[in-house]
Amino acid sequence: MYLSTLLFLILNFYIVAPDCGCDVSRTDGDEHCDTKGENLYTKESNELPIEDNNNTWYTGFEKMVLIKRADFEMGTNEPVFENDFEDPVRNVTVGSFYLDIYEVSNKDFKIFVEATGYKTEAEVFGDSFIFEQLITEEERESLKDFRAVQAPWWVKMKGVTWMHPEGPESNILDRMDHPVIHVSWNDAVAFCKHLGKRLPTEAEWEMGCRGGLRQRLYPWGNKLNAKDKHWANLWQGNFPETNTAEDGFMATAPVTEFPPNRFGLYNMAGNVWEWTQDTWTSNKALRVKKGGSYLCHRSYCWRYRCAARSHNTRDTSAGNLGFRCAANVPYEIY
Repeated sequence: MYLSTLLFLILNFYIVAPDCGCDVSRTDGDEHCDTKGENLYTKESNELPIEDNNNTWYTGFEKMVLIKRADFEMGTNEPVFENDFEDPVRNVTVGSFYLDIYEVSNKDFKIFVEATGYKTEAEVFGDSFIFEQLITEEERESLKDFRAVQAPWWVKMKGVTWMHPEGPESNILDRMDHPVIHVSWNDAVAFCKHLGKRLPTEAEWEMGCRGGLRQRLYPWGNKLNAKDKHWANLWQGNFPETNTAEDGFMATAPVTEFPPNRFGLYNMAGNVWEWTQDTWTSNKALRVKKGGSYLCHRSYCWRYRCAARSHNTRDTSAGNLGFRCAANVPYEIY
């Protein structure tokens, strides 16, 4: 009896733990802890016109998938993290839209920066959050006072940017096909707008993630390692101490890695979190992100499910946070 009770308490801790560090943000405060989602499931919250949608449409669709207008079941009736407002299941109608096949890569972002001279917020602030295992022991020790309180494996490090993802001495020369990281929501919006695109709404993103499958956990189904394969770049081992990298990657993977879902979309689970347009409940300072990252593991951050969600402040950047763009279509397609 004692053993079964203890196991229940342990499992309950992991399943409902409100903060795994997924929402580490540049500014800490009570505004990150919304306790009710009063606007989350309204019709308006899942419609396209958000203030950042510029109502333009994009003509270069060669790396985008057309997802036609349809109804789908958004959310879940079996929430893992109740404070994330994953439930309930609700029927949502999403109009036709285009979605990037791949996450925005370092190469893509470099072309944007060279064309516009844009500076990311990590460059402006002079720092960004990095996972401690990606820096040296000496750097970890010197930065011990610059850790996120609720997630001490996140370190705020000076000189970390999209071009220098592990500090000033690092570079991206050998990973131009990896997703760009250390980009804030504001940075992502600027990139998309430059191309006449926009960020996807949360409903669009989740519809894309599900790929036409009804109430499955992942973009490919319910079994994590179906057919004994790795279908996403996730954490293997004991988080946060040991990553065995059985999927082949300690950190980010190329945006073309792992099988696409039925819509032809790559890395809708794992690799990097992806920004969406939507606000987190009624707080416009917080924006929803979806998909989980290479740091996610079922024991602590089971947020690589299609229904899962988290948030950061608009100006936050981190080593597991990227995006893909969406685009409007010139007319409704049925």
